[in-house]
Amino acid sequence: MTRQRFPFSLRLLPLMILAGTAASVQAQSLVDLYTAARGFDASYQSAKSQFDATLAKAEQAQAAILPTVGLTAGISQTNQDVQLPVSRNYSYNSQSATIAASQPLYRPANLASYEQGKKQVTLAQAQLSQAEQDLIVRVSQAYFDVLASTDTLEFVKSQKAAVAEQLASAKRNFEVGTSTITDSREAQARFDLVVAQQLAAENDLRVKSIALDQLVGTTNARPKPLNAPVALSGIQPADAERWVNDALTNHPGIKQLEVALDVAVLETAKAQAGHKPTLDLTGSLTTSNTTNGSSTGTADTRANVASVGLSFTLPLFAGYATQNRIKETVALEEKARTDLEATKRVVAQGTRTAYFGVESGLGQVKALEAAEASSQSALDANKLGYQVGVRINIDVLNSQSQLFDTKAKLAKARYDVLVGGLKLRQAAGTLKAEDLQPVNSQLAR
Repeated sequence: MTRQRFPFSLRLLPLMILAGTAASVQAQSLVDLYTAARGFDASYQSAKSQFDATLAKAEQAQAAILPTVGLTAGISQTNQDVQLPVSRNYSYNSQSATIAASQPLYRPANLASYEQGKKQVTLAQAQLSQAEQDLIVRVSQAYFDVLASTDTLEFVKSQKAAVAEQLASAKRNFEVGTSTITDSREAQARFDLVVAQQLAAENDLRVKSIALDQLVGTTNARPKPLNAPVALSGIQPADAERWVNDALTNHPGIKQLEVALDVAVLETAKAQAGHKPTLDLTGSLTTSNTTNGSSTGTADTRANVASVGLSFTLPLFAGYATQNRIKETVALEEKARTDLEATKRVVAQGTRTAYFGVESGLGQVKALEAAEASSQSALDANKLGYQVGVRINIDVLNSQSQLFDTKAKLAKARYDVLVGGLKLRQAAGTLKAEDLQPVNSQLAR
C-alpha cells in the first residue's frame, strides 16, 4: 500500500484552525471591550462627527470680524451704427475688472456672533465628553450583565445537580422504607422547577451576550470574571456633598447649559446692536480697457480707478422690529438661566442618589456575604439532620434554594457596586476611560 504524504503546511492546518478558534474565544477584559466599542458604537461615532462639525462651525464665526474681498470682471463687444449727420459704424471691445475689499471697524452684532462661535468649542467638548461617559457606562453595564447572567446560570446548574442528588436519595430511602413518597414528590417538583429556571437563565444569558456583542462589534465576546476573593473598595471621598460640588462644576450637561446661557446673553447683545451704527473701511481698484476706439473716439483707452473710504450706517427706524427682537432675546435669556438652574438641581439629586446607591450596595454585599456563610451552615445542618432523621427532605431542598439564591444575589450585588462606582463618577461629570483600570484590575488574568 502506498502511503500518501501531505505537505507540511496541510498537516499543520488542523492545529492552526484549533489555535484560531481558541484565540477567538479568549476572554476579554473590560478595557479591551471598551476600546472595541469606541471604534464601533454608532452613537459615539455620531457624537465624534458632531464634535468635528461644531468645531468647524466655531471657526466660521471668525469671518464676521475679518475683511471680505471680492473680484468682479467683465468683457463686452459693442457695434454702433450712426446715421446722422454722417453715416458711420463703430465696433470696439471693452474689458473691466474690479477688486473690492471691506473691513468691519465697528459692528457690535458681528463681534457678538464671533464670541458666540468661540463658545461653540466649549459646547462641543462637553457634548463629546458626555457621549464618552455614556459609552463607558453602557459597556460596563453590558459587561457585568453578562457576568451576572453567567453566574446565575452556573448557580442554577449547581442547584440542579444538588436537587438531582437529593431526588435520588429520596427515591432510595423510599424504596428501603425509611421515607415517604412525599419526599420523592417534593424533590421531583423542585427538580422540575430548577429545570425551568435553567432554561430561563440560558435565554437571559443569550440575550445579554447578544447585547454586548452588538455594542462592542465583536462575535461571542467573553468577559473575564472577577478575581476570587473579591475585594471591593469604599467610596473616595466618602462625602456626598463633595461629589455634588464636583458635579456642579464638571458635569457636561451643566457645561452645555452654561454655554447656552452665554450664547443667549450674546444674542441679546446682537439684538441691541440693531440700534447702533456700523462703520466699515472700504476700498476698491477698477481697471478698464477699450480697444478699437469707442463711441467718442478711435483711440484705445485704459483707465485705473482706486478708491478708499469709510462706510457709516445709522439705523433710524425699523418698524419696532429691533425693540421686539430685544424683548424676545431677553425672554430666551431668562429661559436659559432657568433651564440651567433646573439642571443643576437634577444633577445634584442624581449625584446624591448615585452616591448613596453605591454606599447601600457595599452594605448589601457585606450582608449577603454573611448570609452566604449562614446559608451554607444551615444547609450542612439540614443535610446532617436529614441523614439522622430529624429533618425532612423539604428542609434540605429549601436550604439549597436559599443558598444558591443568596450566591446569585451576592454576585449581582458586587457587579452593581462596580458599575455604580462608574455611574457615580458619571453623575459627577468626572468619569474617564482611565477609571476603568481599577475595575479592570479586579478581573481574572
